[in-house]
Amino acid sequence: MKNLLYKALVVLALSATFTACSNDDNEAISGTGSLGLEFDNSFNGNDLILDTQANTTASNEVLKITSIKYIISNVVLTKEDGTTFTYPKSESYFIVDEANADSHVLDLKNVPAANYTKVTFGIGVDKAQWDLGITGQGNFYATAQDAKMMWNWSAGYKFVAFEGTFTSPTVTTALPFMVHTGQTGTDYNYTTVTLDLPTNALVRTTITPDVHIITDLSKILNSTNTIKLSDNNATGTGAMIMGGTNLPLITANVATMFTVDHVHND
Repeated sequence: MKNLLYKALVVLALSATFTACSNDDNEAISGTGSLGLEFDNSFNGNDLILDTQANTTASNEVLKITSIKYIISNVVLTKEDGTTFTYPKSESYFIVDEANADSHVLDLKNVPAANYTKVTFGIGVDKAQWDLGITGQGNFYATAQDAKMMWNWSAGYKFVAFEGTFTSPTVTTALPFMVHTGQTGTDYNYTTVTLDLPTNALVRTTITPDVHIITDLSKILNSTNTIKLSDNNATGTGAMIMGGTNLPLITANVATMFTVDHVHND
């Protein structure tokens, strides 16, 4: 009799525990929360240091990077059930600037509570947004101007601005380089990236995940395509890549430079 009573009590206790856990889970995935996308710039595995760090490319060119900025846009988060949450387009344009630490983390607010497995974003400003004209850009147009991520309205936004000095086996005195991507001719050069998360990002009202993304800047020049700065130094005064046939090649490279290192669920 005692054994039967003991077993009954155990069953009741386990039932109460499972019910409580189930209720907790249901409560945990309701409401909204926030999620951070943290962009950590590096060069071929080394944390980026502006101005002084010598960075050697796969083409044996040595770069000292003085500035790197890029536009991140149109963020979409994929849930573990395969459905997606698209961050509001009017709020989905950001500039990551290595020189401005406050810009390294994109703080996404009012994100539905869920377990997220992927993040998708664009690099640059999509053509549909551009086609809205100056008045359709909201505050981002002024933000881009202040950050020097615009040429002018007719020329458009700079999607990536990568600058510094370089030497190579054929360029022994340091010369400046500028790699600016954006629309040119019939090539709009906007691209998107989808990254799998190594662990789920658990957005809750009480948990704000941080997705730590490594940006390997070496891939701007050496990835799907190989671009030599020394091959773009026709006048002997520096390499300025802001158009021409190299820009679509660099755009393809840029799409490969992001990886998720880890996710903090704090």
